[in-house]
Amino acid sequence: MSSFAGITLLAEGDLSPSTADDVDAGTDYGYHLLVVQDYLLTKELTPSGRGICSRAFVVGGHTWYIEYYPNGESSKCADYISLHVSVLDNDEDYQKTVKAKVCVSLIDQVEKHKPMYIRGTGTRTFGGYAFMRLDKFMKKDVLEESVNLKGNCLTIRCDIMVLNTDDDDANGDEVLPPDVRHQFNSLLQNKVGADVTFEVSGETFVAHRCVLAARSTVFMAQLFGPMKEGTTRSAIIQIKDMEAKVFKALLSFIYTDSFPEMEEEDKAQVVEKGQEEDEMRLQWLQDLLVAADRYDVQGLKFICEKQFSERLGVSSVMSTLALAEQHRCWWLKGACFKYLQVQPPSRLLTVMESSGWDNVFTTYPSALKDLIAKLIALNQQK
Repeated sequence: MSSFAGITLLAEGDLSPSTADDVDAGTDYGYHLLVVQDYLLTKELTPSGRGICSRAFVVGGHTWYIEYYPNGESSKCADYISLHVSVLDNDEDYQKTVKAKVCVSLIDQVEKHKPMYIRGTGTRTFGGYAFMRLDKFMKKDVLEESVNLKGNCLTIRCDIMVLNTDDDDANGDEVLPPDVRHQFNSLLQNKVGADVTFEVSGETFVAHRCVLAARSTVFMAQLFGPMKEGTTRSAIIQIKDMEAKVFKALLSFIYTDSFPEMEEEDKAQVVEKGQEEDEMRLQWLQDLLVAADRYDVQGLKFICEKQFSERLGVSSVMSTLALAEQHRCWWLKGACFKYLQVQPPSRLLTVMESSGWDNVFTTYPSALKDLIAKLIALNQQK
């Protein structure tokens, strides 16, 4: 389990003196909380490019700190909150490095606080000039319209799992033994024992029937049920209406239980096409959610629902509600209702004027009835 490594309170645009002392987690795996009290005032008092340092905290024998940029680390990301995570070096230790897995999340993103999730993130090197840079951690307008900003207060959690340091013995780096998700990922990549082949958008993928069946009731029925497909090694199962990169990501989650991020070449296309990164990110989430629903991969489906809920806005909430209705995402539907219930009348009018409202009105009238009933019940409670 992760050990508590203290809390930083930012108040009136600066570090609160009451949280100035260091806290040592006492282990190689700990988490620190950064609480931004009076978020709006801190944003107003802090110009773009200026960061506020957290108190120092110790994990794995190393001193760490977080820099919080309320209006982005530069003018290029002024619409976002930026974060830096760094090791605080002594002058004599400046050239020494430490390898660690770091996950920065919001306090309500509970699925990202689990040890298995942290182990599934990439290993980073810290020390010297190396630090973790999240220049577009979260868009400010999305945060300000979400349930993550509670009482004008924002709480960020930073989990750190230290793997090794330059002080390890002469035999080399001491690393954690591979866990199940690494081993299953190796099985997927090296294809040893693979006994089923899929063709998706012109690309072929090989996998292991037992792994797929254990993780998906749809694959269980498809591969071992009465109507099973691809009974011979040479048979190829055709997957229609899905991009190859989405099926590849689905397989990755099935084997590793780690959320599949967009590939680097897809991120590069965002720049080439002049698209907003948030727009492509939402499309990626939608593609994954549709695939997870199609093959009944509930873990991936829930993570997609959670990430959609963190990006709810006046312009997107109704399209998200329609997506939730279409794919039976009851948790996400509830998150949309909760978001709408706390909006002032002016924003609700904006929602009603959107094309998303018309789509839900026409296609999913029962969802609109549920929403109206909840708004009436909320009004009666006041």
